[in-house]
Amino acid sequence: MESKGASSCRLLFCLLISATVLRPGVGEHPVNSAYGDTIIMPCRLDVPQNLMFGKWKYEKPDGSPVFIAFRSSTKKSVQYDDVAEYKDRLSLSENYTLSISNARISDEKRFVCMLVTEDNVFEAPTIVKVFKQPSKPEIVSKALFLETEQLKKLGDCISEDSYPDGNITWYRNGKVLHPLEGAVVIIFKKEMDPVTQLYTMTSTLEYKTTKADIQMPFTCSVTYYGPSGQKTVHSEQAVFDIYYPTEQVTIQVLPPKTAIKEGDNITLKCLGNGNPPPEEFLFYLPGQPEGIRSSNTYTLTDVRRNATGDYKCSLIDKKSMIASTAITVHYLDLSLNPSGEVTRQIGDALPVSCTISASRNATVVWMKDNIRLRSSPSFSSLHYQDAGNYVCETALQEVEGLKKRESLTLIVEGKPQIKMTKKTDPSGLSKTIICHVEGFPKPAIQWTITGSGSVINQTEESPYINGRYYSKIIISPEENVTLTCTAENQLERTVNSLNVSAISIPEHDEADEISDENREKVNDQAKLIVGIVVGLLLAALVAGVVYWLYMKKSKTASKHVNKDLGNMEENKKLEENNHKTEA
Repeated sequence: MESKGASSCRLLFCLLISATVLRPGVGEHPVNSAYGDTIIMPCRLDVPQNLMFGKWKYEKPDGSPVFIAFRSSTKKSVQYDDVAEYKDRLSLSENYTLSISNARISDEKRFVCMLVTEDNVFEAPTIVKVFKQPSKPEIVSKALFLETEQLKKLGDCISEDSYPDGNITWYRNGKVLHPLEGAVVIIFKKEMDPVTQLYTMTSTLEYKTTKADIQMPFTCSVTYYGPSGQKTVHSEQAVFDIYYPTEQVTIQVLPPKTAIKEGDNITLKCLGNGNPPPEEFLFYLPGQPEGIRSSNTYTLTDVRRNATGDYKCSLIDKKSMIASTAITVHYLDLSLNPSGEVTRQIGDALPVSCTISASRNATVVWMKDNIRLRSSPSFSSLHYQDAGNYVCETALQEVEGLKKRESLTLIVEGKPQIKMTKKTDPSGLSKTIICHVEGFPKPAIQWTITGSGSVINQTEESPYINGRYYSKIIISPEENVTLTCTAENQLERTVNSLNVSAISIPEHDEADEISDENREKVNDQAKLIVGIVVGLLLAALVAGVVYWLYMKKSKTASKHVNKDLGNMEENKKLEENNHKTEA
């Protein structure tokens, strides 16, 4: 006779076996988990009062069960079955919630929670889905360059470690690229790692580029499904070097200047608008039909005015594609006649000419001793004040640095000229004698007393200006003396003397020498005085003629008057003599 316990065990085993097949009607519940996270599966059953134990299992693809965890309701103990892929990854709580750490793709199964009583088995299935976010897509195997009008591989867009797999999309400047025969070809493939069961997706783009793609960014994206739904991740931008043929040639002059002058170095630079730009060109110089093969630059050094003309350049293999530029080499010539150091005598005439030859109108400036003159100098009769350093300077305003200048150092020579003046002090105790000297080179002045021949050293001299200066002495002679002033330079020796009376004898003083700056005023005043004197002389002459005519008419009357006057005088004398005799 069997015991009650043994009978119960046989019944429980039969119920478990039948439960694995019958799966009575509890709906499946999905659980989504991210790859590497912990999968949490609650047992979606109400715990019965007579519960004996709870158990978890999963189903193989063929439907056979694999038990993985057990918990007794009476002993409060937990046991995990010896399943290799879940070793140390399982945790079963008191409410029979099963947790699986470090979620893997292989955990994507149908799990079942089983609660067992003495007479029944209750089941609640859970479907686990595992998701793995792919790596950020990256454009690799990028083309070094793209050529216009050629279908060429642009690159591969790769996204790795995705589950489930995703889709890759290409973009040009933010807009989706769709396949287009002969212009856009997209090849997609995916591979699954047999160990991790993760997918790697690769999309290859072949693209026919145009010049409109210059500096245009290309990107790609991967779209995948995660625990919370669909998501998209974009790659970094990629910009490609676009090759295209040269369609136009240009020529430049370096360094860029507003004007080129003689002596400059200039460089011609030829450019093609293709990519990559041409590296060699033909340069054509003025008057030379054959081109000079060179890199994209050609240099001319120390250019002259005959370098003015049209310069051209063209492609080596396409001479019809040509560019040209006109170059003007500016020049400036100056000729000063006479120039250098020139010596002339006072009173000489000296014509001066400054001749300019230039590529444009030039400005001319005359300077004398660093002071600008209002006009060019011209000398019909040289004066000492005309001496100095003259500079003729010219420049082209539009051409930086193009200036010329020539100088003339004019020396005006003259023999010494002397004029002596004297002036008595108002007190009458001294007299000032001045020797005015004019000449160049500067004459040396010496004073002597005629007769004794003694030299007077105590003198006072004025500054030497415009070939003139003076020397003066102050004396108090007790007797009449004669003073001699001697002036001498490299040209001649001149002597002049002046008699000076003793201080007790008054004499007429001579006027001092007038200054140069007042000389013109004095000359004008002298002309006015001469005019007045001439007028007075003419008036006196007329008056004299009138008087002569008057005297001629009254001559006879005058004789009678004189005779009568004579008789009266004789009578008067006789009367006086008579009075004397009587006395």
